[in-house]
Amino acid sequence: MANRVTPDAAERFTVLGIDPGLNRTGYAVIDLPDRRVRDAGIVCSTEALSLAERLREIDEGLADVLADHTVDLVAVEDLFAHYKHPRTAILMGHARGVILLAAARRGIEVVSLSATSVKKSLTGNGHAGKAQVQRAIVATLGLSRCPEPPDVADALAVALCAAIGRDGAKHQAGVMT
Repeated sequence: MANRVTPDAAERFTVLGIDPGLNRTGYAVIDLPDRRVRDAGIVCSTEALSLAERLREIDEGLADVLADHTVDLVAVEDLFAHYKHPRTAILMGHARGVILLAAARRGIEVVSLSATSVKKSLTGNGHAGKAQVQRAIVATLGLSRCPEPPDVADALAVALCAAIGRDGAKHQAGVMT
């Protein structure tokens, strides 16, 4: 019987990055240490439904993603609210709560990342524009084009930031991947 050299299961780590939204929630599943994209897409809710039904749709969509992948870490973008749009922040908070609950139900660790920290980790500039972040995603992951819709690109950015943060923490602890 031949012994095959494969990545140690202990080394493999899967991050689910999420860009929360009530209409569209972007998600991206990335394997570490190779930063391979396993899955990415959006979970949509039906605008004509009640808030409770829309949140149920988000929960069911995330349940499908979590059933398809063994996830070790869920990285969720923090809420950003402009004072002129407090209702938007409240609605986003509902969607984010469903996301956090979906991970907690499954015992998956969750990290929250600010948009500024995501941008800074990928581009070196915490105030980078969407186009600059998208170029960084394409370059870092070796993609042929920018993922669409933008919610997917944002979820990939969140997952990558969590991966970069995890790699940095392991490096500081003396563990190389």
